[in-house]
Amino acid sequence: QVGLQFSSGRRRPRFLAGMSSEGVTVTGAEEYPVFESFDDYDLDENLLRGIYSYGFEKPSAIQQRGIKPLLDGRDTIGQAQSGTGKTATFVIGVLQRIDYGHKACQGLILAPTRELASQIQKVALALGDYLKVKCHVCIGG
Repeated sequence: QVGLQFSSGRRRPRFLAGMSSEGVTVTGAEEYPVFESFDDYDLDENLLRGIYSYGFEKPSAIQQRGIKPLLDGRDTIGQAQSGTGKTATFVIGVLQRIDYGHKACQGLILAPTRELASQIQKVALALGDYLKVKCHVCIGG
């Protein structure tokens, strides 16, 4: 089951309470359509190349509902089982919003474990391969 919540502005999003009969709950100020194809998002052509090269054929349930709010700059919380595409969802949102002509850091993803931080970096580098994205993982200890 998948749950998404997004908010407008800087309010802190709340966690979700339940799931709908379709297995997905979306709460927030406005409704977003379900996107059946990555092509429907109007993503950068090189990002799409990275998505398809990574092996994605169509968006998972969380990707169908979670990518567009991120592209719109919404604060988003996505809850789903392991292996459902959460990492790719927010990485796609970050990669699409980057101005590649500007060389400063434009995205920051925080992770609770070293393993997850390394996994996120690998996904970002793979999806951003045709964008020539630079992604660094910083691990404390």
